[in-house]
Amino acid sequence: MSEPISTESKPKQASFKKLNAVKGMNDVLPGESAKWEWLEGVVRQLMARYAYRNIRTPIVEPTALFVRGLGEVTDIVEKEMYSFVDRLNGEALTLRPESTAGVVRAVVEHNLLYEGGKRLYYMGQMFRHERPQRGRYRQFHQIGAEVLGFQGPEIDAEVILLANDLWQAIGLKNVRLELNSLGQPHERLAHRAALIAHFEKHQRVLDEDAKRRLYTNPLRILDTKNPGMTDVVETAPKLMDFLTEASLAHFNALRQILDANGVHYSLNPRLVRGMDYYNLTVFEFITDQLGSQGTVCGGGRYDYLIEQVGGKPAPAVGWALGVERVLALLEEQGVTFPLDALHAYAIVPDAQSVPVVLKHLRQLRSLGVNVQMHAGAGEGLGSMKSQFKKADSSNASFALIFGADELANNTVSVKSLRDGGGAQRTESLEHMADWALSLQSTS
Repeated sequence: MSEPISTESKPKQASFKKLNAVKGMNDVLPGESAKWEWLEGVVRQLMARYAYRNIRTPIVEPTALFVRGLGEVTDIVEKEMYSFVDRLNGEALTLRPESTAGVVRAVVEHNLLYEGGKRLYYMGQMFRHERPQRGRYRQFHQIGAEVLGFQGPEIDAEVILLANDLWQAIGLKNVRLELNSLGQPHERLAHRAALIAHFEKHQRVLDEDAKRRLYTNPLRILDTKNPGMTDVVETAPKLMDFLTEASLAHFNALRQILDANGVHYSLNPRLVRGMDYYNLTVFEFITDQLGSQGTVCGGGRYDYLIEQVGGKPAPAVGWALGVERVLALLEEQGVTFPLDALHAYAIVPDAQSVPVVLKHLRQLRSLGVNVQMHAGAGEGLGSMKSQFKKADSSNASFALIFGADELANNTVSVKSLRDGGGAQRTESLEHMADWALSLQSTS
């Protein structure tokens, strides 16, 4: 007797809602990430020429590090940090909004200045809770250079020259350098008192941010983007007028070095930067091609941060650039990115040949050839015609044909896919090293 047919319906598959990335935190897909890798490669080469060494710090740091280092009344600490309490031990933690404080913390913790000053650089993600817009994201990436343990103006000049050389190396144009000096703390205190007195007389034109900062951080009012406050800011006392002979000498020596190296700049007495840890030199490289997000790279001297983080007093200077902004600016200027080329595409007519073909491809790769093997999608390798179609669309310069006849003779057919194509030759697999370079040099 046959089994009765079940009338029960098949179980329904679970329906899952598609999940998207967090707003302002973007995926960098393969077509774009190649540009990032190119930029990072140029940076690594340039940093090596300047004798800077790489440092990598955690994405999560104690919240106190940024409150103490950046300043309690900065926009970053007040509004933008992603902070949370560790559920296991109650520790206050923060996703890093910038890397200088973390680098200084690492230098202090590991006593890196014991044997003398250090030249360091970093690359990585930063996090700020901002309104996402072009060139300004909640997860963004920075490349930075930090020099710790040297106090002379020649080091300020070195980091500026380093950034300037980077623009030349990547072909970036139309960025201008703005300079200022914030002097020393006692000079800023005198300037601060004059600023408060000035802004108190014009409270009617101050916006809410300016009123909030008036008695806590009046210097930051100078950095306002509010056009309604332009006049009162322009007529405010200039910090440069409060600088002592030593601070002016430092600034003038920096300018002399830049002048001698043909680096053009302009003085901007309103330039204060967004962190409290700066003193003496501050600078920004600025563009007018990215709308309101004009700062491409910025930095300065921060001689008191190491002590604030718990180390022995030591001078320091550095800068950070926004990777997204630099790449957007390069694209805006029509720069062609020299991306890694695919030299060859391997065509394999017979699936039984795949094991031996993979062996030969590994040899080619060890000789520096970028080669992709054709792969099916579960239905087999496909016809020669379909494989050649894939080879054409891959942007490879050559097709490598591993047919039965070729493999029987320990050879491979090399067919040009560019410049009209058509040209085809036979090469020995035994003497691969003799012709592998030709796949790269003519691509």
